[in-house]
Amino acid sequence: MALQTPLLTDTWVTATWEEYLQAIGAPESDKGKSYYDDGRMRLEMAPVGSDHSCDHTIVSYAVTLYAGLRSLDLQGRDNCTFRKPGLRECQPDIAFHVGKNAAAIPYGTGIVDLNIYPPPDLVIEVAKSSLADDQGAKRLLYEDMGVPEYWIVDVNTVRILAFAIEDGGSRRIAESGVLPGLQLAVLVEALQLARKMSHGKVSAWLLSKFQATEG
Repeated sequence: MALQTPLLTDTWVTATWEEYLQAIGAPESDKGKSYYDDGRMRLEMAPVGSDHSCDHTIVSYAVTLYAGLRSLDLQGRDNCTFRKPGLRECQPDIAFHVGKNAAAIPYGTGIVDLNIYPPPDLVIEVAKSSLADDQGAKRLLYEDMGVPEYWIVDVNTVRILAFAIEDGGSRRIAESGVLPGLQLAVLVEALQLARKMSHGKVSAWLLSKFQATEG
């Protein structure tokens, strides 16, 4: 069956769930990211550049290091597909299950079916060219999916917009709720340092900073 909706990229278009599945199954969609929210889909095909990739690495490492130093159960996934069949789907840059949910999804799982498994406790989008969408439509998508916490890493201005999600809405936060005690300002400082020094030196700085605030 031919798609009734034009295969536009990097924008939201109206589509049925069946059209969405057909679109993401097309060969040209193989290397992109895809999102679906109750009758609309978005295919992201823009290549990931160096700045986006570097900030992705720093934030993912920082979260994992923080959890490790505080003996928090945590499981991370990059570019994983989370699906509420027929209704919603996302492929966030980074996702973490924390605490009791850390072991909820067994190895061997492909697409994570949210009718079976819990949504991530923390979702992170790294925004180089997609900031407006990450702040708008995707934030609403994660609200509807019941993700407790959502961060947007703004590569261009070196900041993190963090939101706590509850009761179908979201509010700005300066300290993580799913990673208690983690100040977002520390991660922003790490991102700023990464513009001037290697990731190895930034990781040593993060280790020292987290150890100094431990307890």
